[in-house]
Parts: sequence; structure tokens; C-alpha cells
Amino acid sequence: MKRALIVIDLQNEYVTGNLKICFPDLMTSIPNIEVAWDAADDHGVPVVVVQHIEDEGAPVFARGSEGAALHSSIADRTPAHVIEKTSVSAFPGTDLEQWLRSSGVDTVTIAGYMTQHCCAGTARDAAELGFTVEFLSDATGTLDLVNEAGAISADALHRSVLVTMQSEFAAVATTEEWTLAVEAGDTLPVSNLWDSTGHARLPEKHAELHKLMREVRAGIDHDIAAEEAHNIQNTLYVGQGVSSL
Repeated sequence: MKRALIVIDLQNEYVTGNLKICFPDLMTSIPNIEVAWDAADDHGVPVVVVQHIEDEGAPVFARGSEGAALHSSIADRTPAHVIEKTSVSAFPGTDLEQWLRSSGVDTVTIAGYMTQHCCAGTARDAAELGFTVEFLSDATGTLDLVNEAGAISADALHRSVLVTMQSEFAAVATTEEWTLAVEAGDTLPVSNLWDSTGHARLPEKHAELHKLMREVRAGIDHDIAAEEAHNIQNTLYVGQGVSSL
């Protein structure tokens, strides 16, 4: 087994810009990315830095902008390879697969942002290409989403991706668990869809669990959606000269 740590989009846009990560909080995920990088350096695991870049004038990640720049926590570090991407996954249109294979890498470890977007996209593509995938639960992160389909908190979104990854695509682990595995040269366990859906074959327990989870999540996400809607409306009305709602 030969690992590579892939640090995805640790850029200012997600720290001080328009897409600030809120779960896990940045004081958790950024230090954990640094810890993972240190462990990688200590044990000969190459680190790949992925940087998302859009055209000049784009609202986020515009080429040459402060938001598109790598965050200071990694800006002065020296990775084994750097990828510039314009799509969700770090594979399409880049030399990532070629570099990994030429380096003898068969296992990729995902860290960075956002959990459900570029991290999950890269993880899924890596799995499809035949790589073993690891996903760091506390060195990734996301933010609340509110759109025409509804609302979901960063907490719920992050956890849902972790559960999905573990069910088929990746071994999900904390940074501490991962560093210990790297030190020992151990693999990390991944589940499968059959085992992850075992409760569905116990109808009474499944119904009870589903009802409980639905009620809890509905309450949390309703409160977040209401707050986000208020903030959005307040911004719009204030911009039109109305002092408050």
C-alpha cells in the first residue's frame, strides 16, 4: 500500500471569503489538515495540493484574487504535486491520475473542502478509477445549504456524506485514527451497502429509527432555514432602504 494525501481547495474563499466553512469549524479542520500533512511528511506519504481556479471576474475563486489564494496554513509548505482544477473533482482535465499511478500510489486520502462537493467528487472518482480511498472526517468541512429544494445544515450535510462514503466509497476516519494507521502501515476499514442497510431488513426498528431521525433533523434544519431566509430577506430589504423587517 502506498498512500497520497490530497488536500483539496484549502483556499481563503473558504476561510475569510464568501464561502466560509462552518462545520466542522475551521479551528478544527485546518489544524487537522496541518497534522495530517506533518504525519505524511514524517512517513514518506506524498502530499498533493489541489487549488480551484475560476476565470477573472468570477464571484468566487477568481484567478489572481485573494479568495483563490492558498490559505496561509499551507501556502509556505512544499507539496509533492500541485493540481489546478476548474471542475468539482480533482481528476477531470488534470494529470492527477497519471501522477498518482506514476508515483506508485494506490490509496488516496481526502482532506479539505467542501465535504459534499469537491471532496466527495474526488473521492468517488478515485474509487471508480480503482484507488482505495480514505476520507478524513475532521479535516474536511462544509456550510449550510439553502435553495429551491430545501435547506440542510452543515452538520447534517457533512455527516450524511461521511455515512455515504463509509457505506461503499471510502474508509472514513478521524485525523488521529489516520495518523496512527499511517505510522503502523495499517489499512482502515470500510463498510459496504449491504451492511449499512441492515436496519432496513428489521422493519419495526427501521420505522422507529427513521421517525426519530426525521423529527430531529426536521427541527434543526427548519430553524436554520428560517434564520437563513430572514438574513437573506433582511439583506435585500436593507439594500432597498428599509431599515429592518
